[in-house]
Amino acid sequence: MKFNCREDIIALTPQWKGDRLDDGRPYVPDKYLKALRNLTLEEVWKPIFVKGYESQFEGRLKTLHDDGRKLIGRAVTATYCPFRPDLDEVVKNQGRAENRTGTYNQWVIDSLVEGDVVVVDMYDKIYKGTFLGGNLTTAIKNKTKTGGGVIWGGVRDVEQMKKIDDVQVYFRGIDPTPIRDFIMTGFNTATRIGNAICLPGDIVFGAGGGVLFIPSHLVPEVVDGASKTQVKDMFGFEMITQNKFTTAQIDKNTWTKEMLDLLMDFIENDDRAAEYRGMDWSHEYDLAINGDPTDTQSAL
Repeated sequence: MKFNCREDIIALTPQWKGDRLDDGRPYVPDKYLKALRNLTLEEVWKPIFVKGYESQFEGRLKTLHDDGRKLIGRAVTATYCPFRPDLDEVVKNQGRAENRTGTYNQWVIDSLVEGDVVVVDMYDKIYKGTFLGGNLTTAIKNKTKTGGGVIWGGVRDVEQMKKIDDVQVYFRGIDPTPIRDFIMTGFNTATRIGNAICLPGDIVFGAGGGVLFIPSHLVPEVVDGASKTQVKDMFGFEMITQNKFTTAQIDKNTWTKEMLDLLMDFIENDDRAAEYRGMDWSHEYDLAINGDPTDTQSAL
């Protein structure tokens, strides 16, 4: 048993081909995190879902702030289980061998760097399962700058937490009790948050009422795909308003060459679409000309 093991993290995320953090997690460049702040949940979700990643979203969570702020960052994952004396002794001995101090939740907070988000499976424990309170949320802010947490469990000291600037936390419930009677079973391993699965280095995208975990190797494609969805929606609304195309035509996954030609003209000549110029649409044209055997229903 090892915690936050670089070799294990690299083995767990082999499809990531870029730079890595010191602990081995994929280092998705900041430019993508910035781009994600301008995208909606549905725009980001679709490119993942159509690739078969159907267990990446969880919406049964409460938020520390309900002001529309997003939570975006690189996942640091942790998994816990109920207390058992013999297992607790084994795990704490391993922690001491790795020079870890403090409680199990402090092990995680101590590892954070700028841009991180804590993702914790606290097995839906709320009473004595309050992973974050005022002190640790302050520590998260200081270490991550703009991060926060996703806790499948409880929090406490919410009034204090709300006063900490530039932090967002998703959680299951609130309880005044301090955290007790739990054991770490995984640190930067695959972690379950309700119906979703998160790997270390995934990009956490918290927006509205839920959280989406974007596989690190798909982030560039997701950002590009979401941007295409944005401009297609912009163009589609215009075409529907002008009665040039029906909603059924606009909603199809694969557009015709005629529709794509009109879209290209819209992008090049309408100031509203200026930021989308220079994108590669060759794949869409290939599907339009040669057909898409998977396009049997309306777009998601």
